Amino acid sequence: MTPRTSGGLLRRHRDFRLLWCGETAGKYGSAVTGVAMPLIAVSTLHADTFEVGLLAATAWAPWLLIGLPVGAWVDRLPRRPVMLAAAAASLVLFASVPVAARSGLLSVELLLAVALLTGTAAVFFQTAYSAYLAGLLDPADQPEGNAKLHGSASAAQIAGQGSAGLIAQLAGAANGMFVNAATFLVSLLCLTGIRFREPRVPRAERPPRALAREVAEGLRLIAGDRWLRTLTLFAAASNLALMGYQSISVVFLVRTVGLSPGLVGGLVAAVSLGGVAGAFCARRVAARVGDARATLVFEVGLAVGALLMPMTTEGPGMVLFVAGGVCVTAGVVAGNVIKASFQQRYCPPELLGRLTATSAFISYGTLPLGALLGGALGTALGLRAAMWITTAGIPLAGLILLFSPIRRSRDLPASPRARRHGAAPARETATGEGPLP
Repeated sequence: MTPRTSGGLLRRHRDFRLLWCGETAGKYGSAVTGVAMPLIAVSTLHADTFEVGLLAATAWAPWLLIGLPVGAWVDRLPRRPVMLAAAAASLVLFASVPVAARSGLLSVELLLAVALLTGTAAVFFQTAYSAYLAGLLDPADQPEGNAKLHGSASAAQIAGQGSAGLIAQLAGAANGMFVNAATFLVSLLCLTGIRFREPRVPRAERPPRALAREVAEGLRLIAGDRWLRTLTLFAAASNLALMGYQSISVVFLVRTVGLSPGLVGGLVAAVSLGGVAGAFCARRVAARVGDARATLVFEVGLAVGALLMPMTTEGPGMVLFVAGGVCVTAGVVAGNVIKASFQQRYCPPELLGRLTATSAFISYGTLPLGALLGGALGTALGLRAAMWITTAGIPLAGLILLFSPIRRSRDLPASPRARRHGAAPARETATGEGPLP
């Protein structure tokens, strides 16, 4: 870890700055792909609503298929090489889409294959990344680091989603994949430049353990802890509804509301402004009212705004989509900032990989189900009815938090020991740029 000096984290921590640059570039590329892939399916391949939902489901399916063992594997391996390999694979896969389009080989089946394989790479990258960040930063710097990463990710989404529609109109939707491939090249260069290396554990000190046993440890860690269990179950329910509407939102805006691809990209980008606001406010609100109460404000209070989106119409009615989306995105990003800082201080470092992968297996595992649900509802009931049903699920998921210990707490605990022995939770302190959550 880099010694702490005065000033903001990006200014004083070279390795975090490189990680931040690479991750921000990757989020920009992912935002372009999030709009471009459905547009390729809808405008180029003339896919139906269910096929568009299936495309989104396929990208998240690897969390269900391999999420649990990946957590155990990542805890056995140095995290940085895992991230490098995953980024390199994603670069090649995303670049293959425009190449196939120019060769006349592009099909829905190819898009599904690319979505599945890049989703698999993302499982390895995100699991390793979450554990690597906790080792890279001092505990007092982790809340600031999480807030900066989530805030820049939301800003990158604004730029990526806004430019995706323009790229689709000017150069064709398939060429948007070249943009994502280039951002993974930036990520590779940034990761290569990081000097921090995780301490090696001598092979003789590594106890031989069965993979199944390590996976079971991750499951027991969440099942046996009421705080981790509550947050994971809430994330699973919330993600089911979130992906339900997100998987059909582009089709809804194009086919039901009647917007052009460029305008769709602009609306989706405007929604991402909520993420910047959420990342900016998370630490400050949590410092003032407590991180448990702030979780309720962001994840329950703002979620009600989701009900504005199904009322979207052409013209002035587009404001409803933006307003509802901004509320939802602000709540999700702020909640993720608070949750990430909580998990990094609460979980033993040697179990972080398993905690990340196990919680992602449960919470991300509902994303492909939500995408399939959105596509099926859109096909059976129509896109506007499907939007009503899926967006209503976002505030309903908050009932899990309201009927949990979080409702009766000011702060989330600092450690399992503090919770068991009734010690007061540790409060984060300011580190250079104002109050932290």
